[in-house]
Amino acid sequence: MTRVEKELQGLLSRTALGVFRLNGQFLAVSEKLARPAGLTAAWWQVLGAVLAEPLPVSGIARAMGITRQSVQRIADLLVHEGLAEYRPNPAHRRAKLLAPTHLGRVTVARIEPGHADLATRLAAELGEEAFAETATALERLSEALDAVAASGPLAGPAAGAP
Repeated sequence: MTRVEKELQGLLSRTALGVFRLNGQFLAVSEKLARPAGLTAAWWQVLGAVLAEPLPVSGIARAMGITRQSVQRIADLLVHEGLAEYRPNPAHRRAKLLAPTHLGRVTVARIEPGHADLATRLAAELGEEAFAETATALERLSEALDAVAASGPLAGPAAGAP
């Protein structure tokens, strides 16, 4: 392996570890923000995905990068709790659309003050320009990973390798 390849591998490791840490940090803060509204971070995530428009479970899963099965389980719980409802999908007879109910919208709205405070505090810590650059860089990283994954299978250990 060349020096450049080792450096690139190190950058990938640092990036992945940083994203894993950020994921944990975001999940922890999301739990704290959502708890007073009676939601979990996962419930908030799925409900938040359909605030702008109803989506099928598969569309929510794709947008979030999580499995359809986990979204389905949460969607069913949200429907059971009266926070969301299934609606007919004109594009697909069997794949219903998940939409928030009035109660679901009111519940998510209870999170907004804490969410706004966190955004303001992060912007103050990072600076607004750096905050925007960070969001853009993460979006670009996600798009690049999608492109790499779509270009073919990733290399794994050679057959028979330890």
